[in-house]
Amino acid sequence: MKDMKNDEIISLLCAEYPSLNSLKEDLARAAEMIIDCYEKGGKLLLCGNGGSSADADHLAAELMKSFETKRTLDSSLKKRLSEISVSRGDYLGEKLEHALPAISLGSNAALTSAISNDTGPALVFAQQIVGLGNEGDVLVAISTSGNSSNVVDACITAKALNLNIIGLTGESGGKMKEFCDVVLNVPEKKTARVQELHLPVMHALCRITENHFYNQ
Repeated sequence: MKDMKNDEIISLLCAEYPSLNSLKEDLARAAEMIIDCYEKGGKLLLCGNGGSSADADHLAAELMKSFETKRTLDSSLKKRLSEISVSRGDYLGEKLEHALPAISLGSNAALTSAISNDTGPALVFAQQIVGLGNEGDVLVAISTSGNSSNVVDACITAKALNLNIIGLTGESGGKMKEFCDVVLNVPEKKTARVQELHLPVMHALCRITENHFYNQ
């Protein structure tokens, strides 16, 4: 992918999805927040329910390996791998990619079921944020209505721990907008339509972030 500026990536997104024009400034702020988090050694935590949980998995996957740009390992790590294993080190150095740390909080069935059973279903994400969240990390909270109790509780907990919070939601923003630093409330009300717009928004954020770190 050729090197593009953030505003060019956002303009291309809005040209393809004109209804997102109202979110241009917030998209830029969200991208800057993610980049700042990674530059300071932080990570992203992501959560959502149902299709939004799948979206959280999807976004984490795009960040943890190459999205559109090759992410070659540092030469020092390649050398270390080769020193540790003559038979596999060179292969690992060639095939492994640099990653942008991201954890989807709905992906650990053992943990989420234990929290749900032992503590309460609404706490499945908040409890993990207590264990994994550090000041300066970013929570990406995804809810088409903005009112999912476990996502709202995740936002409240993240705010208490001084995480930055990006909310992906529908037109109204719901209850969680009160606790988010940036709200990307796509202008749709029906669940499926909201989710259809969340995907290109997430891809734009990935594109901007990857472009910043790997196309310089």
